[in-house]
Amino acid sequence: MLRKYLIERWSWISLFLFLQLLFVFVAFIDSAIPLTSILYMVFLSFIIFILFIVMRYQKETKFYKSMDEWEADLDLSRITAAESPFEKIIEDSMTNQTEQLKKNASLHLMSLEKEKDELLSWIHEVKTPLTAMNLIIDRIEDEKLKAQLTHEWLRIHLLLDTQLHQKRIPFMKNDLYIEKVDLHSILVKEIKTLQSWCMQKGIGFDMDLKVPEVISDGKWVAFIIRQLLTNAIKYSDASDIYIKTYEINKQVYLEVEDFGRGIDPKDLPRIFEKGFTSTTDHQDHAATGMGLYLAKKAAKSLSISINVESKPGTGTTFILAFPRKNEFHQISCM
Repeated sequence: MLRKYLIERWSWISLFLFLQLLFVFVAFIDSAIPLTSILYMVFLSFIIFILFIVMRYQKETKFYKSMDEWEADLDLSRITAAESPFEKIIEDSMTNQTEQLKKNASLHLMSLEKEKDELLSWIHEVKTPLTAMNLIIDRIEDEKLKAQLTHEWLRIHLLLDTQLHQKRIPFMKNDLYIEKVDLHSILVKEIKTLQSWCMQKGIGFDMDLKVPEVISDGKWVAFIIRQLLTNAIKYSDASDIYIKTYEINKQVYLEVEDFGRGIDPKDLPRIFEKGFTSTTDHQDHAATGMGLYLAKKAAKSLSISINVESKPGTGTTFILAFPRKNEFHQISCM
C-alpha cells in the first residue's frame, strides 16, 4: 500500500523536490543569499515533509486499505467510513451500486423461485398421466410391444426425475431430513424401477450388503444411487452389476461395479462436469451429461464423496464414501 500511495502522490513529491532544488540553485548563483542557510532550510523542509507524508499516509489509506481487503460480498459494513470529500464520493457511489445489485439479486431470486415452482408444478402434473400410462402399459398383452413402451416410459420418467432434482438441488439444504437410511430397500426399489431396461439388455444384479444402513437423507441418497445404476446399465450389455457395502475405520462405503465399456482415462477427470458425455461415443445423443453432475452436487451437500475407478473395456466402479457418524453433525449445521 505504501508503494501505491507514493505513486499516487508522486506529482506532489516531485513538486516539493523541484522547489527545494530551485531554492538551492538560486542560492548557488546569487552570492547575496547565504547557501548554508538555504541548505539548513531545505534540510528542515525535508524532515517536515517526511513527517507530513507519514501522517497523511496513515490517515488517507485507512479507507482504501479496507476496500483492498473487502471481499466484494455486497456487505459494506467492513469498509472504513470515508473522511475526505473524494472518499465520500466513492463511498456514496459504492453504496448506491451495492443497493442496486441487492435489489436486482432479490428480483432475480424471486424470478428463479417462480420459475422453479412453475416447472416443479408442471413436472408433478405430467407425472399423473405418466402414472396412468404405466398402468395402461401393464394391461398390454403383446409382450414385445409392452417391453418397447415400458422402455420409452422409463426414459421419460428418468428425464423428468433428473429435471425435478436439477431444480431442487440449489435449495437442497432446506430439504434435508437426516435419518437412518435402509440401503437394501432403496436398492431394491431402484432396481425394480429399472427392471424393464435391465431385462431388455440382459443385465442382472448381485448384492452383498455387509452394512445395510447409513445415516443420511433417504430421498437424496436414492437419487444418487439411481444415477449410478442408470449409468452402469446404460454402458453395460448382458452382464451382472455388483453392488456391495462395507465398513473401514467406521466409515461406510458403497460400490457399484459394472463390466461395460469403461471410461477412457482422459475422460475420467471430466465425468462429473456439467454437460460432459463422452469422447469415446460422442454421437450418443441419448446422453445428457447431467446425471453424474447432479449426483456429485447432491453428494457434496451430504458430505458423501464419490470416487470412480475404470479401465476401457473392463468396466467401471463407482464408490460412495458416507461420512462417519461423529462427522455427521457438520451436515446438519451447513
